[in-house]
Amino acid sequence: MRTLKNRKGKLNNKAFPPLTIPEIDIMMAQLENGEDCRSSYSEYQALPNVDINKKISEACFQMKDLLQDIRNNGYMQLEVLQTIQMDIAPVILESAKNPDIHYLFEQLKAGSEYTYSHNIGVGIIATYIGRQLGFSQKNLSALTLAATLHDVGKTKIPESILEKWGKLTAAEYEEMKRHTIYGYELLKDIPGLPPSVALSALQHHERENGKGYPLKLEGNDIHPHAKIVAIADVFHAMSSNRVYHQAMPFHKVIEQMNRDMFDKFNPEILLGFVTQLTSTLVGKEVLLTNQQTGKIIMINPYDPLKVLLNTETGIVDLRMEEGCSIERIIGS
Repeated sequence: MRTLKNRKGKLNNKAFPPLTIPEIDIMMAQLENGEDCRSSYSEYQALPNVDINKKISEACFQMKDLLQDIRNNGYMQLEVLQTIQMDIAPVILESAKNPDIHYLFEQLKAGSEYTYSHNIGVGIIATYIGRQLGFSQKNLSALTLAATLHDVGKTKIPESILEKWGKLTAAEYEEMKRHTIYGYELLKDIPGLPPSVALSALQHHERENGKGYPLKLEGNDIHPHAKIVAIADVFHAMSSNRVYHQAMPFHKVIEQMNRDMFDKFNPEILLGFVTQLTSTLVGKEVLLTNQQTGKIIMINPYDPLKVLLNTETGIVDLRMEEGCSIERIIGS
């Protein structure tokens, strides 16, 4: 009989089938004995796969080289697109299969520069959302490509603007916003490329309330893939260190996304993403804003940041702790 310990000992093998009745019985026995019945299995799911981490790091550097080729040539060569489809997209698709994507964030922060790792990060998050929405393989592949190339127009933006420390001038900001148009122009005439790829490059800064750019589109006028890429883009940007600001604490990212749910972003897509993301926090060790640490044992479905934790001083219910929130997930 396999045991949960066996599962932990085979981290680099293929994905395990669903838990068997004997394995469930072990978990039930642990529960009756007051043990953490989830720990053995959840740790298996949460630990990083060394092989995929290496692939992600390589994909970040490869993306840097490909975008530099586009910058130097002034257009998208078919060989560049084929490399992204054949080498980078499969890594993103593989990464997004893990139900717990928290461990990927540190890897993406530690990889190449933000401008390049951001494309991989957005690709993984958007693909993760597409999987949760039940996209077909063909639709998911198109979404992955759209997300990975959403910022390709930045190859037309001067590096002095992209890498500038501090606030952009009004003229620099207007030029930066044109990356959406530049990306659309680079992609729209490539034969065989799904239309959503060019449209996502153009529309990923459009917002549901019509206050985005470049065309101030609203609601149904925005392509569904662009809606997903927009969420992935903002989530990864807020969660990452950039030249002009540090990564926001996890609770601040979720709070901001929740505030934008019924205004800037599609609420159905964003609610599903936030719910799925926070549901994977059970069993995670977190640092609170009061610098106390604890392991999450229950999520409040109506306010997912107000969790129940097991700490050194006992059980803490964040619903009862005014001004105290999750600062970050330890190890992420």
